[in-house]
Amino acid sequence: MNYNVDFDIELTLLSAEEIFGKNKLDVLRKYGTSSAITDLAILTGGDCCNMTLGPSLKDRTGPYYTKSPGINGKVLGIYGDGERASFHPCIRSIAIRPVIKNSTIFDSLYPNRIKDYNGCEVVEFGEYPQYTPIFDVQELLEKEYQVIGLRKTGRKYTFDSTASDNYSQSFQPVTYNEYEHKGKKYIRVEARSRFSYFQLSNEQKYKNGDNVWVEVSPVVWLIDEETKSLVCKRGILSGILFHTGSKKYNGDFKTTEMKKYLDKHMSKELFQNITLEEYQKPEEQEIKAKKRINPYGLKFNNVSEEDIIKGSIESGVPVFLHGPSSEGKSARVKQIDPDCTIIYLRNATPDSLNGKSVYHSETGEMIDVKPTWLKKLETKCENEPEKLHIVFFDELTNALPSIQGIAFNIILDKEVNGIWKLPENARIVAAGNEMKDSLSANQLSEPLFNRFAHVYIKTTTESWLQWASEHHIHPAIYSYIAYKKGKTLRSKYDGEKPNADPRKWEMASKMLYATGKPEMLRALVGEEITKDFVEFCKQEVITLKDVLQDNYSKEDIQRLNTASKYATAVTLSQVDEENMAKVRQFITNLGAEFVAIFDSLWSQENESRLEQVLEQRLVLGGKR
Repeated sequence: MNYNVDFDIELTLLSAEEIFGKNKLDVLRKYGTSSAITDLAILTGGDCCNMTLGPSLKDRTGPYYTKSPGINGKVLGIYGDGERASFHPCIRSIAIRPVIKNSTIFDSLYPNRIKDYNGCEVVEFGEYPQYTPIFDVQELLEKEYQVIGLRKTGRKYTFDSTASDNYSQSFQPVTYNEYEHKGKKYIRVEARSRFSYFQLSNEQKYKNGDNVWVEVSPVVWLIDEETKSLVCKRGILSGILFHTGSKKYNGDFKTTEMKKYLDKHMSKELFQNITLEEYQKPEEQEIKAKKRINPYGLKFNNVSEEDIIKGSIESGVPVFLHGPSSEGKSARVKQIDPDCTIIYLRNATPDSLNGKSVYHSETGEMIDVKPTWLKKLETKCENEPEKLHIVFFDELTNALPSIQGIAFNIILDKEVNGIWKLPENARIVAAGNEMKDSLSANQLSEPLFNRFAHVYIKTTTESWLQWASEHHIHPAIYSYIAYKKGKTLRSKYDGEKPNADPRKWEMASKMLYATGKPEMLRALVGEEITKDFVEFCKQEVITLKDVLQDNYSKEDIQRLNTASKYATAVTLSQVDEENMAKVRQFITNLGAEFVAIFDSLWSQENESRLEQVLEQRLVLGGKR
């Protein structure tokens, strides 16, 4: 065991304020409040939901504990959809998402940082059993374990042996040895899931009592620079009681069974592979040198359209989204605030936007009545004071000049009809089409234009493919758009026949999943593109499942023509990071140009993936 007691790291959990409050961690603003959970968390009794943060089974989300009290003596937790919940402290199905705060190792991790989802910085630190290897490796490990035995590394991991539905039993430790096989490390875990049957990330189904091999791999932490905190990217373990017996939780986290487990077991076992010498604190001169390079403490990172939109909302600056109707302007806003207040200005009237005055027959006075949208906004802002609520003025450029004038007053003064102030936690976003994209669009007046931060949204082929890979777009459509290099992502609208655009392809994906009939897409993207798409789908390809299960022969590869090789490379570019090396090795059989196509599509300029591609090039002796 390499763990050094002089290099002790204290683990804790997130608090409600760090997730939802005014002091919400900057990294969670970017990454979101949902968390994926590991296979190990499911094996040890963890719950998981149908929501995912990506296309892989590794991205399934689940609930996790915080250290804050909930309602009526319960513990505040976070559901798989990122919303808050209150869990009884004796429930074992809630995952642990550990946090490291104010550690001396924080600055030492600086050189190892990489960019991750949505501009977040992450770092690998420590190791822990997390995901199951593919079925073939499972079988091999079990066979060698039973017949000849596997070499123990000396490291161990401690969990709770109690059944997931036992709410009264105190902590009963069970220790699993770590084994080494062909340079990788594994543990053999007895499944104690809360489900009778369940599926893990290797796409295999298991039941309680099964012995399952779990690979030990580096743990990924989200970096919050401002608070010098590391937040585990995933919920990594379940099955641990937060508090025993009938005790109610009052917020004293130090006295809980959860804290005892973190201190006695997890904080030791997460960092068994770390030695003090590896993470010495940097010299003071180096730290001072960094400060001289950036005296204002600014963050010099690439900024996406979404970053500008979120930054404008958080800072209270109204933001205007420009672009054609098919570019997903509304979708971007709803991703930030699914319950946003939407006002369609093209159909708005002065009364619907500004409220109206009505005659009171008893007093003989005129009474001002708030518009419906403002009443709903005020209710939401009052019920959720810690959350920012968006007022979305859609189709502002398609509104009549008189309606634009009313909207200008609301945006300028954050006041409706000169009477009612918008709530403090309300934020303004507007959108509209350019005059060149819509015959009914009007030009914004200069004073109104100057009140906004402006984001010009244009979906590129690369950004659409990246979005499609993260949103379960049908692989045939993904492969076709990539194969055509984006030429069929859009077609010209003539007002008579269906045309293709990014939104139509999303609709086409849903139709293809539901019916399996590509000819039906002519109702969405037109006859000509549909005919071309059908011919593309008829090409012979070797699928991702074929490659992962070695279900192909040399003859199958030799039978592929150039178009089929291209389609195969594109289809395989949707592989996850765990299986990328095996898939890329297969693609070398197709030729260097198809390896280059795969590398480009798979990495999509993601720094972490680019590094993985470079590693594979070196492993394969420079093959491209």
